[in-house]
Amino acid sequence: MEISLLQKARYAYVPKLPEMLRNGIADISVLEGEETTSAADCEKIKALFPNTYGKREIVFQKGQNTSKTQKQIVGVILSGGQAPGGHNVICGLYDALKSTNPENELYGFKNGPIGLIEDNYIVFNDDYINEYRNTGGFDIIGSGRTKLETNEQFAIVAEVCKKHGITAIVIIGGDDSNTNAAVLAEYFASHNTSVQVIGCPKTIDGDLKNEDIECSFGFDTATKTYSELIGNIARDANSAKKYWHFIKVMGRSASHVALECALETQPNICLISEEVAAKKMSLSQIADYIADSVEKRAAQGMNFGIAIIPEGVVEFVPEFSVLIQEINELLAGSKADAFNALPTWNDKYAYIEKGLTKESMEVFAILPQGIQQQLFLERDPHGNVQVSLIESEKLFSALVKDKLAARKQAGTYNGKFNPIHHFLGYEGRCAFPSNFDSDYCYSLGYNAFMLIQYGYNGYLSKISNLSKPAKEWIAGGMPITKMMNIERRHGEDKPVIKKALVELDSKPFKFFETHRETWAVDTCFVYPGAIQYYGPVEVCDITTKTLALEQN
Repeated sequence: MEISLLQKARYAYVPKLPEMLRNGIADISVLEGEETTSAADCEKIKALFPNTYGKREIVFQKGQNTSKTQKQIVGVILSGGQAPGGHNVICGLYDALKSTNPENELYGFKNGPIGLIEDNYIVFNDDYINEYRNTGGFDIIGSGRTKLETNEQFAIVAEVCKKHGITAIVIIGGDDSNTNAAVLAEYFASHNTSVQVIGCPKTIDGDLKNEDIECSFGFDTATKTYSELIGNIARDANSAKKYWHFIKVMGRSASHVALECALETQPNICLISEEVAAKKMSLSQIADYIADSVEKRAAQGMNFGIAIIPEGVVEFVPEFSVLIQEINELLAGSKADAFNALPTWNDKYAYIEKGLTKESMEVFAILPQGIQQQLFLERDPHGNVQVSLIESEKLFSALVKDKLAARKQAGTYNGKFNPIHHFLGYEGRCAFPSNFDSDYCYSLGYNAFMLIQYGYNGYLSKISNLSKPAKEWIAGGMPITKMMNIERRHGEDKPVIKKALVELDSKPFKFFETHRETWAVDTCFVYPGAIQYYGPVEVCDITTKTLALEQN
């Protein structure tokens, strides 16, 4: 297989570890902290996790290693969407495992959790692992979105572990995947299987974070990749001076990606979904907000600009959220078949008009026809609108165009508005990981083995102090139950890891809020350029603006 020169060079890169992990595990001891409680709903979470709730956070430090010496056979899975650095988590886990005892083994279960159910695996060796060091993607073993959540599934996994003599499973995933890890850990503990479960925090969305998890892996690389592209587009806009670029970025339930890209590139407009919800902004108000920037810039002869749109923003618009709920009811069950059988869009429109409330129909009526039809595309497995399929970047540019036409008719606007649309998502999920993500992920994997070696179960691998150089990072672990609360999912109360949305009183948002009025009118674009892997550390190892602001 032919590989690029960069890939060859990245194979040779040696990830940096926290100081305490650099000399192997022989001189590493554990410092235990206080007992923990869950993020909310403490009594309910405790009742659901009687064997793994309330455990202590731990930090690794230099000292005598008191862990039990035994052969470790560890299984690992990648779960959910791709994020840069996943390969290095596995490499770090493998290296720690083999350096401790060459007879230790690492099983990679293929295609996500389903690999555990189907007993589909590969036993890693040096040659196989070495082809994936410091590379993007999840193709080392593949990923999947199967959920491990039933006792029947857990029993099968327990049998698979028993068959291979597996002592621990490492689950690399986001909030749902690590919730499943906590439930599996509890099952193993309650059935005295002696199999441990360790999680690793992954998601480019950045919403798996809290006072303990400073950053999920992949966020750094993905946002740097998007910011490079946004900067390139901004430079083109500033060169051509005739287009408004509406750029949708990934981030289904939170706007961390959009906010970080705005901090990196200083666009004219960046919507923050959490602010839209807090201010109860309507579609019309959002369109006016963007149109104001277009108008003020046009008055200065600048008929161009950049607007960043978070992927899930429409769900945070109260009136749109109500519309979605009504459409879900309108097409519930067999009613969807009756709707789909209607021969023309006009017939379907009349059906919709009869089924929606007056308020929701008013919202529906102002949408461009293409967006109206997108709301009635293929449903998700639960019969709901797939909001991620809605081209919100086109929705807002169309609404702005209507606003500007009305202003032109009123004589308050005389500019030109030529929108161009982009969606940045898959470009960042499997990018070559930045030095930060290469180091962070390798440390997470190495640290996961330390948690296994010391017998912890239901813990998340935790690396903190991330805004400092890698040698100053702190390795440890936290019980996954500490991050959990009860949420209503599909009509049932479920224990889940609490998603971290953008906090409107946070330092990153406050910095953005302070500067955005200037950015909206003036051309303040920043052009970050490509991720740098070699050169001055202040360029190559730089962290995200979000983390830098949060950690001062």
